[in-house]
Amino acid sequence: MLKHFSRRGLAALAAGLALSAMAAAPALADTKIKMVLNWKYQGPQGMFFLAQDRGYFKAEGLDVTFDQGNGSGAAVPLVANGTYDMGFGDINALIELAAKKPEDAPVAVYVMFNQPPFTIAVKADSPIKTPKDLEGKTLGGAANDGALKLFPAFCKLAKIDCSGIKITNMQPNLREQMLMQGQVDGVFGYVNTIRFSAKLIGVGDDKLRYINFGDYGMDLYSNGIIVSQDLVKKNPEAIKGFLRALNKGMIDALKDPDAAVAAVTKREPLIKVPVEKERFDATLKAEMNHPEIAKIGLGNVDMTRLQQSIDILVDANKLPSTPKASQIFDPAFLPPVADLPKTLF
Repeated sequence: MLKHFSRRGLAALAAGLALSAMAAAPALADTKIKMVLNWKYQGPQGMFFLAQDRGYFKAEGLDVTFDQGNGSGAAVPLVANGTYDMGFGDINALIELAAKKPEDAPVAVYVMFNQPPFTIAVKADSPIKTPKDLEGKTLGGAANDGALKLFPAFCKLAKIDCSGIKITNMQPNLREQMLMQGQVDGVFGYVNTIRFSAKLIGVGDDKLRYINFGDYGMDLYSNGIIVSQDLVKKNPEAIKGFLRALNKGMIDALKDPDAAVAAVTKREPLIKVPVEKERFDATLKAEMNHPEIAKIGLGNVDMTRLQQSIDILVDANKLPSTPKASQIFDPAFLPPVADLPKTLF
């Protein structure tokens, strides 16, 4: 029968068959990535949502889902056990897991918080003015709080006897209220988390005083993007694509903080925008602005400094092994250093 078709007719038939085949074949699905954040939706997470809203993840072939977190330390086991592919979690909790169960430990691939945010907040009129004054007192914190997990190391470096200090676990949303009501003498947390959570309940910063871990030799990294070993093995290109997209979102957030906070508002309309904008700015200044980024870029780490922080934690917490910095952070997935932000202001 084909002899009755002209060349033009055969070409049209072939094109029609090709279009039919394309219509019948399903489109390639985007790679799904589940990520848990460090905390409830807040201003400093704006870069994640800007990257999502502006299609940067989609352009990399990724379908990313973000869930709220319950503490930076909590993200680490959730990635380790396979509940999430990625997390925005505390590097120091990762170091502890790697020292105990290296076969399960995720790996950090982009570190945002390069200055130690860990603190113990007390009321401004409290007699507690130095770490020594904490002895015999009652302190409170969420079970997965990064500062609480680091407290044994802080005790050793600050040369205080913490054996007589009572630790009370509390729900994170009750922390500032319990402090101001005198139910505890001090609370653990990230300095800006406490500062702005207190502001939201009408407590000004002049009512609080902070004992910052970084002032006592704990020059540690903190939150970063951590990924599961399974994802590293099975889809390293997805990790690279995620970081390219996130880095674009980070650059956009630095250029337009209002847009970053607005992106958070789309997920949580009840946040107080002025407070979250101020929280975002304070996080940039106090937690992300280490001088090293001018050379190595935001997201990257100084491996010597990281190894020193690992040694501090292993020694202070008597961990069973000492992970190498390369076990904790892998720079292979980062965008080129030239593309990483070198200044935040």
